[in-house]
Amino acid sequence: MNLSYSKEYEGFREEVRQFLSENWTDADRASAPEADLQTVRGAMGGGVRTDERATEFRKQAIARGYMYRSIPRQYGGGEQPPDPLKATIIAEEFKQSKAPFEIMGQGPSMLAPTLVEKGTEEQRQKYVESTLLGHTMWCQGYSEPGAGSDLASLRTSAVLEGDEWVINGQKIWTSNAQEADMMFALIRTEPDKPKHDGITYFLIDMKTPGIDVRPLRQMTGEADFNEVFFENVRVPKDSIVGERGNGWKVSRSTLKHERALIGNASLARRTFDGLIAMAQIIEVGGRRMIDDPVIRDRVCSIEADLLAAEYNGFRLLTMGAKNEDPGVAGMVPKLHSTNVVYRVTQLAMDILGDHGLFAPGEARAPDMGGFSTAYMWYWGMALGGGAPNIQRNIIGERGLGLPRNV
Repeated sequence: MNLSYSKEYEGFREEVRQFLSENWTDADRASAPEADLQTVRGAMGGGVRTDERATEFRKQAIARGYMYRSIPRQYGGGEQPPDPLKATIIAEEFKQSKAPFEIMGQGPSMLAPTLVEKGTEEQRQKYVESTLLGHTMWCQGYSEPGAGSDLASLRTSAVLEGDEWVINGQKIWTSNAQEADMMFALIRTEPDKPKHDGITYFLIDMKTPGIDVRPLRQMTGEADFNEVFFENVRVPKDSIVGERGNGWKVSRSTLKHERALIGNASLARRTFDGLIAMAQIIEVGGRRMIDDPVIRDRVCSIEADLLAAEYNGFRLLTMGAKNEDPGVAGMVPKLHSTNVVYRVTQLAMDILGDHGLFAPGEARAPDMGGFSTAYMWYWGMALGGGAPNIQRNIIGERGLGLPRNV
């Protein structure tokens, strides 16, 4: 395997560097926040609000085709042919320059590409660009009490009355619902049909009367998750994506993008880089932790798996560029990458020792408790996009032909 870049790609790297030197100044870099573990948590959220300078820069980068390359220009994207090597070079150079990159979250990474694939022209024009730039934040209304892994058992209902849908029910584990502008949700509209066939995909304004958002306190001390109650919530008739009762098929597109988001090896890489930086600073008995042979052995083992995840991601991207269906193999990165992130945060906690007992946010906590927060957040990351055991069953039964566990 030749891991070096050709002259063509090295020339492209210089082009990206030139763009960054002209459009992201030293003053911009000095004021930019350090990349940290909040990026990992951001993958589970609806996106981030951005300041005017970051928005201006993102627009310039999109115009050059450096961001949101799979989104057509008419909807605010860069519209470039798939090229995993160019995408890797862009990500490397933007990180090196501490320049704003694509906003990650449920809106930009999941809802926007779903609308490009399944939405109406009006929906694409109205929502995609504002979502990519962080102007519109989204939450995902999927899980319900009694309908988590078995999502098709959901009971929140919508009844069509004239030109409006009337929604009643409850969603739970809704990330960032308390600050979201909009929700994309699965709601039952045909109660008499088989459970997978009677579901519709809705877009709901979170300011609509009758919506009640209640935070759920986590062991991190924060409340990123919420339960959302709908009581006679009225939304316009055209607030659905795809056809009525066809929401399960639309949701499969969203889940595909969710797994790609969570399984993106760049999240594991950023967490790993933070681990290395911390291990180079923390000393025990006058020796840096990175110089401890046991720690180094664990670091090497983790990085081997991380590299495997990264290059497998390139393989899947290449298959996509050739219009080849990866099949059930497309579900593997999410399982693998979340496991790598867990091992990274587990090692970080071992390195921190007693310092890992400081509460997240305390001034005395290394990295302000970022690693202890990430360690506790691992379980949410692993469950997002489908519980690991459910995905293993799907891979085993549908991909490998193993018998069902009855």
